[in-house]
Amino acid sequence: MSTQQPAAVIVLAAGEGKRMRSRTPKVLHRIGGRSLVGHALAAAGGLRPSHLVVVVRHQREQVAGHVAEIAPQAVIADQDEVPGTGSAVAAGLRAVGEVDGVVVVTYADVPLLSGETLAALVEAHRAEQAAVTVLTAEVGDPTGYGRVLRDATGAVTGIVEQRDATPQQQAIREINSGIYAFDAKVLSDALGRIGADNDQNELYLTDVLGIAHADGLRVRAVATHDLWQVEGVNDRVQLATLGAELNRRVLVAHMRAGVTVVDPASTWLDVDVRLAPDVTLLPGTQLHAGTTVETGATIGPDTTLSGCVVGEGATVVRTHGSGARIEAGAGVGPFSYLRAGTVLGPDGKIGAFVETKNATIGAGAKVPHLTYAGDATIGEGANIGAATIFANYDGVNKHHTTVGAHARVGSDTVLVAPVTVGDGAYTAAGSTITQDVPAGALAVARGRQHNSEGWVSRRRAGTPSARAAEAALAEPVAEPVAEPGTEQ
Repeated sequence: MSTQQPAAVIVLAAGEGKRMRSRTPKVLHRIGGRSLVGHALAAAGGLRPSHLVVVVRHQREQVAGHVAEIAPQAVIADQDEVPGTGSAVAAGLRAVGEVDGVVVVTYADVPLLSGETLAALVEAHRAEQAAVTVLTAEVGDPTGYGRVLRDATGAVTGIVEQRDATPQQQAIREINSGIYAFDAKVLSDALGRIGADNDQNELYLTDVLGIAHADGLRVRAVATHDLWQVEGVNDRVQLATLGAELNRRVLVAHMRAGVTVVDPASTWLDVDVRLAPDVTLLPGTQLHAGTTVETGATIGPDTTLSGCVVGEGATVVRTHGSGARIEAGAGVGPFSYLRAGTVLGPDGKIGAFVETKNATIGAGAKVPHLTYAGDATIGEGANIGAATIFANYDGVNKHHTTVGAHARVGSDTVLVAPVTVGDGAYTAAGSTITQDVPAGALAVARGRQHNSEGWVSRRRAGTPSARAAEAALAEPVAEPVAEPGTEQ
């Protein structure tokens, strides 16, 4: 071959996917944090082809738009009105023009197919100097698959689709995965010679193998024993089944790399999650795209993180987080909600029933319980008392609050932004702070208490409260008992 990398990889994504019963195109359904076509493009990208092509047709705008986001280098090819895989591949070749070398054809709905398997297919194709090499598998029940035909010597002579197969051919258990490596010139020539004389009146790509064999060219097969890699998604049952298998494989890889997963059955990881050795995942943990967890950290139980970074030795318990950063040694939870822009410094704490958003919390600072901290900077060593509210929104705009280093905010304080509490300052419990508090000052902002005696009996007569109050008032007040040796 003229190049080491394939001349092109063509990913077929033109199918309608009726059995998904969804307004979302089949290839945009997701498992493991990626769309089905995203998995196909990741595998194809591992080959570093000169051209990466995605053939689209049904719901074109949605599929093409998604491909542009996740693989901007990919060329979009539009299949014409002629149905069949042969027509789709011809559209892919037209999109890149004349090429010389290996052309790989794969599908957008086989999400467990790996880049390593594609590389092995290409390597075998080159080693055999073949015109066509097909990836095959032997299955117990081949129903629905094309059958691989061989002659008496075992050489591949062609592929017959289920609908067109004779009873004898239907008994063959070696099936066609639909994944191929072609010599580009052989493929281009054969596509111009295939016809639609079959049960579905379609242009079958599989006919290229028969044409190549009839021309005396080498047609080879590479068998995979990992049947999951050639399993396609046609409905939501298969989507869930392949999603579970993908998750199992991701977990196994992390466990073999030194991660403890206490309960794999209840732990779900997206494929691009990064976990360092000695991370521990407790039951009910879900880690989604963009999440990184460093050595010694413990996540869970019952925690969901998306796009979060968790530092070395940190703990995150019963927490939902998105776009947050938790530094080394910090602790979060239980029942915390970390929104985008949250940064918890080293050895800091976000505790029970705390919500944070766009908040930077310094080293060793604590937001222990029942607090909302939005659009805030909290200095190192500061302590935010229970039920504190950072009132950041005036109905039109968001404003920022700064709490200084080692400041102490009393329980049930409302900080009305924009406001600054200086380093080492205190606020009294129950205060509403609307003005800046100087460093080292105590801010008290609450009304003076007034007791209206007898109000319950006058205004709530006959209620349980009134009866309890009247009983308490009727009790005689005990005289103080003098201590021994103090009598006069």
